[in-house]
Amino acid sequence: MLPQGLMRFVFVMDPVSTVIVDEDTSFALMLEAQARGHRVDHCLASDVGLRGRRVVGRVRRATMQLDPAKPIILAEPEDIDLADVDAVFIRKDPPFTDAYLWLTLVLDHLEGSTLVVNSPRGLREANEKLYAHHFPEIVPPTIMTSHKDEILRFVNDVGGKAVIKPIDGHGGEGVFLLSQGDNNVNGLIEAVTRLGRRNAIVQALIPEIYDEGDKRILLVDGELLGVVGRVPSKGDLRSNVHVGGSAAPAEMSDADRKIVETIRPRLIADRLFFVGLDVIGGKLIEVNVTSPTLIQQMSRLCGANLSVKVIDRLEEKARAYSI
Repeated sequence: MLPQGLMRFVFVMDPVSTVIVDEDTSFALMLEAQARGHRVDHCLASDVGLRGRRVVGRVRRATMQLDPAKPIILAEPEDIDLADVDAVFIRKDPPFTDAYLWLTLVLDHLEGSTLVVNSPRGLREANEKLYAHHFPEIVPPTIMTSHKDEILRFVNDVGGKAVIKPIDGHGGEGVFLLSQGDNNVNGLIEAVTRLGRRNAIVQALIPEIYDEGDKRILLVDGELLGVVGRVPSKGDLRSNVHVGGSAAPAEMSDADRKIVETIRPRLIADRLFFVGLDVIGGKLIEVNVTSPTLIQQMSRLCGANLSVKVIDRLEEKARAYSI
């Protein structure tokens, strides 16, 4: 038993060997929870299972330390009933694979007993490329199609430049610029659509990406946590940090605030607790729900530990859920 007032959180995530001590958002959240005396456990998606309707997990107690070589030390495995913990935080990195789908279906059985964030049902609903299109008024001109002729027509209609990307892509993977007249256009379309066998997202190019980059806006329970700019490296339209983009200070514009106000009711209804919005030129591009990142970079730029607010709100929700 934990001392009164302390909680037990289970983080379902990737192996701890993937953690980068000064970049990883999951690590920052786990470190903050540990600093408050909460017990923090780690497990893989494959460690979560069912015994009848009981959701069980093979977890290892995690100890966080500011050591780049070994940021998380894991204890011996322990089989537990996840109904006995205060919250399960799903922090498995994309892509949303079959294994990810099965994880959400299993964790659905915790409904009414243990808080799960983000909501398993919400994770299934919110494809990161498609969810934004519930709000066409804040999204740039976009189509989803597998047909080359339709893509070429769309590129022409939006002024000769568009961005194509796979629906299940992540981290800038498979993102290409389509320029009318470029000899590579047909090949790029064929590669992303797999010769017309797979749908792709095609979006009008927002020229601000080159001069201003994009913004990552983090929300906690529908409320603004912070914003950070991401500037692409020269000659690249992808601003993702792990493909060469760099974090930079940013401010919320009126258009950014409109995006947050527009999407907030839907996020709350779908119980999407920790969310990252990607915005370019005042337009919503993607809604990151599987494992939003950049809280450490954002914290350094604003001079405050933003993980504090996330764990504050997680504690509040877990207490309310258990009543």
